[in-house]
Amino acid sequence: MNRTTTAAPAVRPYQSYVYAYPHKTAYRPLADRPELRELWAGERRDALSLYLHIPFCEVRCGFCNLFTRIGAPDELTTRYLDALDRQATAVREALGDAEPVRFAAAAFGGGTPTFLTAAELERLCDIAEKRMGADLRSVPLSVETSPSTATADRLAVLADRGATRISIGVQSFVEAEARAAVRPQRRADVEAALDRIRDAGVPILNIDLIYGIDGQTEDSWRTSLDAALGWRPEELYLYPLYVRPLTGLGRLGADGEAADAAWDEQRLRLYRAGRDHLLAHGYEQVSMRMFRRADAPRTNGPDDHACQTDGMIGLGCGARSYTTRLHYSFDYAVEMREVRAIIDGYTATEDFSRAEVGRYVDGDEARRRHLLQSVLQAEGLRIDDYRERFGSSPADDFPAELARFEARGWLDAPAGGTGLLRLSPEGLAHSDALGPELFSPGVRAAMAAYELK
Repeated sequence: MNRTTTAAPAVRPYQSYVYAYPHKTAYRPLADRPELRELWAGERRDALSLYLHIPFCEVRCGFCNLFTRIGAPDELTTRYLDALDRQATAVREALGDAEPVRFAAAAFGGGTPTFLTAAELERLCDIAEKRMGADLRSVPLSVETSPSTATADRLAVLADRGATRISIGVQSFVEAEARAAVRPQRRADVEAALDRIRDAGVPILNIDLIYGIDGQTEDSWRTSLDAALGWRPEELYLYPLYVRPLTGLGRLGADGEAADAAWDEQRLRLYRAGRDHLLAHGYEQVSMRMFRRADAPRTNGPDDHACQTDGMIGLGCGARSYTTRLHYSFDYAVEMREVRAIIDGYTATEDFSRAEVGRYVDGDEARRRHLLQSVLQAEGLRIDDYRERFGSSPADDFPAELARFEARGWLDAPAGGTGLLRLSPEGLAHSDALGPELFSPGVRAAMAAYELK
């Protein structure tokens, strides 16, 4: 009798980009609407991150599912900054002065922060410094920009106010690929923007590139990589293209499992080609996405700041804040009409003293978050740090998950002898599959029940 053996199904490498945990689609309106003063009571405040969110862009790229809108009519940016000022005032009052409040890092994101005028960027920096007390000239300050908004006057403000890193979304230097990603731009305009960033003298330039665009080949991918390398950026981020619901590309998704598998194969092939190309040109891999030039200046901030353990203050309607017990934000949407309504509601808000939308984080979720945010970095997780914080080891808490990862060749076995839990090169390549496998059943259920809007 013939017997057939069914192989285990291959793990799809591109499932979800885990940049924060729990994901915002697991957040819900908080029935108790806790006061911020109570939430931050007893929290460490000596190494906080500060994030200011600007939800405006000049265009919306076809792949974008960020919380942002196109344009800002009728002095909307002024009203938004007014609300940001009110929120900052309320948050700083909630933090109190019983213990010193210190910010170890700051970032302006979006959207596109440089959608704001130079004068409005000055005001944004004033909100961070005068309302929140962040010393922008003494901590790392990262700002996102786009080719059309990276103007000399805006960049001069940011450089003067202490920006240490400018990140520009180029995505592709090949104009046909940019159009395929619904991001119309001329290469000459991109290069002019890069010239202006270098002229501004900000220490770190980051260039974002995307692989997996329709029609992209290894040759055209290398064209973009080499064009980026011509600017000797201190950092490069290589992002796989995702086609998400309610985005411009959402209706153009692959047809059927065969097409999905072919796209996965294309993206994985381009990822490996890009990774190897950057490693051969003097870059170090920091995570699946991030590569840093080996001789780049280090302006990552104090050694006592760690994203796994320290709190975050997020200002703006797309920002999230983290305490040890609660992650909170405002409502989230992708569809433009819903985004506009949330922004309008934010600008009309007078009382920012309570958390409105979020998710409570218990001990198990804190363990998952720490593991995720550590192991998805190339340097890995220090097992002693984990044990000191939680009184257990990752192997104690996640035996089944780690056994699966080991069986797939995703773990760097020799690293265990040095007290590290670290991914192998193949594990890093599958970060977008590994990360979601560490989501808790509760978070999975909440994400599945989330109604897209």
